[in-house]
Amino acid sequence: MDIEKAFLKEEISVILLQIFFMKKGLVLMFLSLFVFGFSQSKITVINEIKGTPIANATISCNDKILGKTDDSGYLEFKTKCKNIQITAENHFRESALVEDVMTVTLINASSKTKSIETVILEDKSDPQALEILRKTDQLFKSNSPKSLDSYAYKSYEKISLDIDQDSISAFNEAFNNNFNLFKKQKTNDSISDVSARRIFSKSKLFLWERAQEYLFSKKLGEKVNILDNRISGLKQPIYEMIALQGNRDKVPNQIKPENRGLYRFYLTDTIEIDGRKNFVIRFREVSYKKTVKKRKFSGYLYIDIDTYGIKKIESISKDKNVGNIASTWIFFNNKWFLSEESVKLRMSRMMMDNTEPSSDAVENNSKRHKKSFGTYAYLSSKYFDYQSPIVEDPKHFKGYTFTVKNADGKTLQKYRTEPLSEREKNTYFVIDSLGKKYNIDRKARILTGLINGQVRVRSFDFDIGEVINYNLYEGFRFGLKAKLNENFNPYFSPDYYFAYGLNDEKYKYGIGIDIKTTLDKNSFFRIEYDDDVNSSGEFYRRLWTFRMRMMNYGNNINNDKYYRYQGVTVSYLNDVSNGLTLAFAAKRNTEEAKFDYSFRNSGAAFENFNTLVTLKYSPNSTNIMTPQGKSLIDQKYPELYFNFEQSFKALGGDFNYTRFDALFVQNFKTRLGTTGLRLYGGVVLGEAPIWKHFTMNGLASPSRDINFNLTSYLGFATLEGRKFYNDRFAAYYLTHKLPWYFKSIGQNVSSLDFVLRGTIGDMKHPEYHDFRFRKLDHLYQEVGLEWNNFLSSYFNLGVFYRVGYYTTYSFKQNFAFQFKLKLLEF
Repeated sequence: MDIEKAFLKEEISVILLQIFFMKKGLVLMFLSLFVFGFSQSKITVINEIKGTPIANATISCNDKILGKTDDSGYLEFKTKCKNIQITAENHFRESALVEDVMTVTLINASSKTKSIETVILEDKSDPQALEILRKTDQLFKSNSPKSLDSYAYKSYEKISLDIDQDSISAFNEAFNNNFNLFKKQKTNDSISDVSARRIFSKSKLFLWERAQEYLFSKKLGEKVNILDNRISGLKQPIYEMIALQGNRDKVPNQIKPENRGLYRFYLTDTIEIDGRKNFVIRFREVSYKKTVKKRKFSGYLYIDIDTYGIKKIESISKDKNVGNIASTWIFFNNKWFLSEESVKLRMSRMMMDNTEPSSDAVENNSKRHKKSFGTYAYLSSKYFDYQSPIVEDPKHFKGYTFTVKNADGKTLQKYRTEPLSEREKNTYFVIDSLGKKYNIDRKARILTGLINGQVRVRSFDFDIGEVINYNLYEGFRFGLKAKLNENFNPYFSPDYYFAYGLNDEKYKYGIGIDIKTTLDKNSFFRIEYDDDVNSSGEFYRRLWTFRMRMMNYGNNINNDKYYRYQGVTVSYLNDVSNGLTLAFAAKRNTEEAKFDYSFRNSGAAFENFNTLVTLKYSPNSTNIMTPQGKSLIDQKYPELYFNFEQSFKALGGDFNYTRFDALFVQNFKTRLGTTGLRLYGGVVLGEAPIWKHFTMNGLASPSRDINFNLTSYLGFATLEGRKFYNDRFAAYYLTHKLPWYFKSIGQNVSSLDFVLRGTIGDMKHPEYHDFRFRKLDHLYQEVGLEWNNFLSSYFNLGVFYRVGYYTTYSFKQNFAFQFKLKLLEF
C-alpha cells in the first residue's frame, strides 16, 4: 500500500495538497488535536467476503494476547500499542493501527491460497500470474473504450475529508457528553478546539462534488464537459482544480511491466462476477527490509478470462484501517469501461477528552482519559449513461479539451447516484461560512496561480519567474513583473516589469498591453516596449510551458555573452484549436553586444527590423479556458515548436537574414521502460550578428575543479559555456527510464534514467565575428545516469561523462554532476 500510495501521488495528493493549502486556517486549527493517546478501544472483526462476524478472533500486540472476540465479533481492550495483530482460525492474519473504534475484515485461507505459501516464502511471483498480466497489458488498448469509433458517458465524483464512518456515533457521544465541560472550562479549552469539535460532530471538514460528461471520437478527438461542480468553502470555481482527472484512461500500476519488481503476484482462484469468469490474482508489495516470513497480500486483481480485460482491482494497506483503493470496470459494447472508483486514505488522528478531570487529578498532574478518532480522505466516483456509437457532431467537440458548463452546484442533484447525507448537507453550510471568514477563495487563487508561475493579489498577477535569476553577465538579477488581470478588465491587460543586475549594475524594464478579441479562447493582440538584455544565440522559447521555462533557468550560469535590445514589438496570438497555436510578431529594435565584439568590422551596435512566426502543435495535451486565459491541465506528447524569423532592410534595419529553429518532443513506453526524446536544430541564412546564431548550450565552467550545474531543457552538463557557436546545428536528447525500481529512504521509491545527449553543427563564415569562440563541427556527446528521487528528496541527481571526439585527458573536464527538481520530470 505504501508503493500504491506513492503512485497515487500525481492524482490524489495533488487534490489533497490543494485542499489543505486552501484551508490553511482550518488545518492549523486542527493540528493541536492530532495526538495519540492511551485509551480503551473497541474492535469488530468480520469476514471480508460474507460480511459475517468472526468469533474467537485473537487480538494481540507483540505476541501478548489482549483478548478474543465474542460471538458478534466484538472485543473491548486497553493497550499502549500503536499497532495490533488479528488472527482467526482458517483466516489470514491482519494488522491494524489502534483507534477507539475499529472494524477489521479477515480473508478466508482457502486451500488454493494455502498452496502458494511456499512460493511466497521464496519471494517469487507465480509464472502463471505473470503470463496473465502480460496478456492483460498487451490487450489493454484493444480492450479500452478508445479503441471504439466513438462513445459518451457521464460521471459523478465526491471527495471529502471526515472521521472514520465507523467512529461517527462514538464521536458524537463524546462531543455531547462533554458539551457542558467545554462551556465550563473556557480558560482551558480554546475556541478553536470547541469549533473543530462542533464541525466534526455535525459535518465533514471538506466536501467536493463534480459531474462530468466524456465524449470521444476517433475523427474529432476527446471532449470533457464539466456539467457542474461545487467545492465547500469556495465561492468561485478553481478551474485548474475541477479539471483534475483520475485513472480513467490509464494503465493501472499493477499491470505495467515496469512495475513487476515492486510486487509479487500469485494466481489463487477463479470466480464468476456478473456472469463472467475471472482469474483472481493476489499481489503484495515487495519487502526490502527483511525476508517475508508471513503471508501478506496487498490486494487483488480480477482479470476476465475471455478478454483479459480488467474487471476489478483492490489495493489494501499493510494495516487494514490505514486505507484501501478499489476500481471496478464494466463490460459494455465489447470493451471495458471504468464503472466505479473508491479511495479511503488515513490522514491523522484526532483526540478528545471524554471525562472532566477531578481536582485531585489536576493536582497530581495525572493524564485524563482521552478518545481518539482517525481522520480520512474519501474519494467516490461513479460512471454511468454509457453510449456507443454516438452522433459525431463537430460543434460538440470545438474549443479546448475541457469546457465548464456550470460551476455553482445547482444542478448536481441531477447526477448524484445517491442523495447527500445530513453530514454532507451540513458541510456546505458550515465550511462555506468558515471559507468566508478565512478568505479561502483568495488563498486558493494564489495557489492555483502558482501552477502557471504566477502569484495573484487582487487585480495583479506577479510572475514568480522574474523575482530572482542568475547569469554570468548580470550576476544575480532581481526583478518584479506585474500584470493586471480580469478583475481589472476582462479584455484589456496592461503589464510592467523592471529588473536590476548586481554585476552590470543596470536597470531593465518593459511595458505592454494585451487586447483580447474573445473570452472563449486565447486570441489577443499585444503591443510592448522593452529595454533589456538577453544571452547571445538563445534558442527561442516562445510558447514554452512554465515547467519547460523553469527547467531552463540555469542555462546561463556560465554564460556572459549578452546583448542589449531596445525597441517596440507588435504581435498577435491565436489558438486555432486545442492543439494548435500560432503567433505573429513584428519587431523594431536597437541591438548592441555587451562584450568585446565586432561584426564584419562594423562595430557592435545595429538596427534590426524583423518578423517572427511561431507555431506550437500539441495534439494530445489537454487545456481549459479560465477567466485568466488558457490553462494547461496535462502536457502530453508529441509536441512540435517552430520559429521562423525574417529580417528586412526596411524601417532603418541593417540586416536581411533568415533564421528558423524547431523542437520536437516525444515520450513513449515499451516493455523495456519509458523513453523520452527531444530533437532540435536550427539554421541561419544570410549575414547576422553572433547573437542571432546558435550557442550550443554548454553548462560547464573550465575554472571549477568539479563541474556541478542545474539541469537545462536543451543544455549539456559537460560542455563549456559561452565557447561554441554555429549558424546551423542539429541535436538530440534521449532519456530512458529503466524498468527497475528500488526502495529509497522511508516509503519512497526510486528509479534510474539513462541519458544520452549529442549535437553537431557548423558555421559558414566564422571570420565575420571578431571575438574568441569556436565552431562545433564534430559530434559532441555525453552519457549519464540520473537517480530519480535522490535519497527521497525533491531532487534527481545526475552524473554525466563526455565521450567521443571532444573527450580530453582531463577527467574533471569530462565529468559533471547535475541536479534537477523532481517535479520537472522529462
